[in-house]
Amino acid sequence: MNDEVPDLGPCRHSTVGTGVRTQRNGPWRDPRRLMLTALCLAVLIAQIDTSVVNLAVRPIGAYFRADIAALQWVVDAYNLTYAVLLLTGGLLADLFGRKLAFMAGAGIFTAASLLCALAPDISVLIGGRAIAGLGAALLLPASLAIIRVAWPDAVERGRVLGVWASCNGLAFVIGPSVGGLMIDNLGWRSIFILVVPLGAATLALAAAAITETSDPKERRFDAAAQVVGAASLGSLALAAIEADAAPFFALGAFVVAVVAMLLFIRVERRAGTEALVPLDIFRAPAFSGAVAATAGMTFGMYGVLFLLPLTWQSAAILSSIGAGIALMPMALIFVVVSPFSGVLAEKFGARSMISGGVSIIGSGLLVLAATAGFTSIASAEVGLALTGLGMGIATGPLFGVAVANVSAARSGTAGALINVARMAGATIGVAVLGAAFAVAHGGASGLRVAMLCGGLVQLMCAGIAWKAVEAKR
Repeated sequence: MNDEVPDLGPCRHSTVGTGVRTQRNGPWRDPRRLMLTALCLAVLIAQIDTSVVNLAVRPIGAYFRADIAALQWVVDAYNLTYAVLLLTGGLLADLFGRKLAFMAGAGIFTAASLLCALAPDISVLIGGRAIAGLGAALLLPASLAIIRVAWPDAVERGRVLGVWASCNGLAFVIGPSVGGLMIDNLGWRSIFILVVPLGAATLALAAAAITETSDPKERRFDAAAQVVGAASLGSLALAAIEADAAPFFALGAFVVAVVAMLLFIRVERRAGTEALVPLDIFRAPAFSGAVAATAGMTFGMYGVLFLLPLTWQSAAILSSIGAGIALMPMALIFVVVSPFSGVLAEKFGARSMISGGVSIIGSGLLVLAATAGFTSIASAEVGLALTGLGMGIATGPLFGVAVANVSAARSGTAGALINVARMAGATIGVAVLGAAFAVAHGGASGLRVAMLCGGLVQLMCAGIAWKAVEAKR
């Protein structure tokens, strides 16, 4: 794998690395710990905000007397903007500076949260959510790019990515619990106000700890690719948004996404090395395998998060609150296991961790399929535990392989692409497994068919990763 940092030529700011010494004593004894704290805090804020807003939809609707369509866009304005601008965010990080993109994203996200907290009407709130999506599109790819450049050693980077990845799971633990308490006791505006001091802390840490790097050489703002790429990702997100309420419209949006993606590939092939997404990036089998495995992982995970609570509530097994609590062990296991994924990958190899982790997720979905219709949720918790364990094992190594097999000069693009894979997998997973659920007439039989399909997809992606990722030497 390409773990060394290549000579990148003249850079806009600093050329290679971070300007701080490398230590092999682990991330928390390293002077870069403040940098990692800033990166983790930013990701945590973004993910918590996303999960908590869903809980606040009902009180927001009551406060503004808003209809369902408006409330849907409180959630979807963020998702759609994020999807449309994700590739742009990765390119801007590489062109103009990863620290600049990260801090701009954190600043925009924080300002947007303040706007949402002070929103006088529903339209301003929706606008604030769209601006937050812009902030996330800059923030998340830049955070991965900074890790790629600041930790050039693959072993250290693997440990750091394990810690970073655990913040995604931690958000699913904190969001529903703390967010629900805040909404009940302080009102819905409090969840947006909370982001402001945390965002300010992120900016202060980033300003002090992150050294600027960029790689504009042989890169340019590829306008044609931006348009068709945004059209493809935006249409894919729109298809997911409208899948339930307007299935034929969603199908049309999906067709547009596919056509736009084909045009995107054609445009990028002509652009060569100056492309928004140089196609030769996919010639590295490990990178392509990591992208496929990431998409497969979120395909199954979000299918579970969508269908399992729906089935529980429809069968009157659990209330909405009870379903949220029942899902929490999956996130807790993810949080506990993720920080150790880098050490495990160092010992057993990234291929074993990725393929094994995704296979464990698949096993979890097969357990959910086999136990669908049981009146007790105890057996379902076994499936959820396996899913959380697999995610904790695989997520950090997946990101590590993806960024290690791309030069540091393309780290922003790599960070964007791995997030595109996550989004695409989640979107397609909800749509495909939701369709399988509906075709099988819902309920226990629908859940069984959907989870069986999801589990088989996981196992297929595990096989792809095993073949594509190099074994530990």
